[in-house]
Amino acid sequence: MGKTYRIAVIPGDGTGPEVVREGLKVLRAAAQKFDLTLETTEYDFGGERYKRTGEVLPESGLEEIRQMDAIYLGAIGHPEVKPGILEKGILLNLRFALDQYINLRPVKLYPGVWTPIKDKGPEEIDFVVVRENTEGLYSGSGGILKKGTPDEVAIQTSVNTRKGVERCLRYAFELTHKRNKTRTLTLCGKTNVLTYAFDLWERAFHEIGERDFSDVKREYAHVDATCMWMIKNPEWFDVIVTDNMFGDIITDLGAMIQGGMGIAAGGNINPEGVSMFEPIGGSAPKYTGKNVINPLAAICAGAMMLEVLGEEDAADAIERAVMKVTAEKLKSLAAGKMGYSTTEVGDMVASLL
Repeated sequence: MGKTYRIAVIPGDGTGPEVVREGLKVLRAAAQKFDLTLETTEYDFGGERYKRTGEVLPESGLEEIRQMDAIYLGAIGHPEVKPGILEKGILLNLRFALDQYINLRPVKLYPGVWTPIKDKGPEEIDFVVVRENTEGLYSGSGGILKKGTPDEVAIQTSVNTRKGVERCLRYAFELTHKRNKTRTLTLCGKTNVLTYAFDLWERAFHEIGERDFSDVKREYAHVDATCMWMIKNPEWFDVIVTDNMFGDIITDLGAMIQGGMGIAAGGNINPEGVSMFEPIGGSAPKYTGKNVINPLAAICAGAMMLEVLGEEDAADAIERAVMKVTAEKLKSLAAGKMGYSTTEVGDMVASLL
């Protein structure tokens, strides 16, 4: 009998439940094929619960999730709830409470998927962004003085600790070594302007590389140059490591060059604890209940979850099934334009397993 994994499932808002349904369908097909047991517990955290009870993420739910092996998330964001309440109360709360200090974003173009970059294909677009996920400008340090007056002052501080920077860099070096592609790790920063924060990043980057990862080639690129090169020469990149804010920006650019939000999946990783996996697109409320949303990003997030849990063969099988569907079946990745319903796409992927 294979391993058993306890998975917290948060379908969330909008089309989240629809894509999670298909993702679980594929995960269960993979589990059957590879002799795994997935014990899922569903949580109704999201906009409807908040409207009904005023609760966002109760402490009891958080404590239960701490005992799980992973979290599988659909989407957070409700049109009748003020922006920020659910995102901070659920997503950021989980990331910080569970110390998910790595945001992992593969940027990979699958066969048959259109990219806006001319003359580039799957061979050129295949890299990973490792984003520090709990510090930087998103740590919440700062404040406002004299709000609403002509003398108002708003301060937002980027917090970078040696511990936080080093553990992110080490994860990126280890991933670069494991991928064994070009074994090139690029630090993306802004050393010419953000001299304090990226002095720390750059020093730690070279110290760790020289001491522990001599087989990994180290490169540096300003964030503005990184954005340009992601468009002009995406094949230059193997693994990119960066801080929280820059990572947030360049991963959305990465989603576009790999075909859009319909295929982009991400993970919020605690290598020593509970990690969370999700499609990076939003809840897309205008498509809710229409069975037209693309579930492939959620399916790919499920594959990422299995890979991080150590089930690499099962993860690879799901990815190969997705690639076959994009190459041979779908007309488009856009909602309502795939040529198939959400359910039918999930069925196709599951059947290929």
